[in-house]
Amino acid sequence: MKTKKNISRLSSLALLIAAGLTIAAPSAFGAVERTPAPEGARAYIITPEDGATVPQTFVVRFGLSGMGVAPAGADLPKTGHHHLLVDMDGLPPLDQPIGADILHFGGGQTETQITLPPGEHTLQIILGDKNHIPHDPPIVSERITVTVE
Repeated sequence: MKTKKNISRLSSLALLIAAGLTIAAPSAFGAVERTPAPEGARAYIITPEDGATVPQTFVVRFGLSGMGVAPAGADLPKTGHHHLLVDMDGLPPLDQPIGADILHFGGGQTETQITLPPGEHTLQIILGDKNHIPHDPPIVSERITVTVE
């Protein structure tokens, strides 16, 4: 017997699928499909450089080669959009949409201004596909360390 909650969940899923979107619920619906990464694609941080000393508010510029940048939701081949990991020890789950604890740039932005407290911090980029899911294999920059004054 279906409950209102299950019907509502299935209706919501059907609407998302019809709109070309997915949700993170691997336990309920199975692992999501990952978009293949173009061979040789790589993400990197243009600025600041690894080991740099920066003010509390500074600009991070994202680099990408071997593919293009497109906004979230855009179903274009060999594209993705940036996500910035700040002070994370590892990568997010690779079979789920990238979570809200990571800075999303779903509009296709290639730079951002961030403010961090004084001290040492790490920065890293991971690309997401049209549904914020990391590519297969994931396109991840080197993790850099900056010191905030």
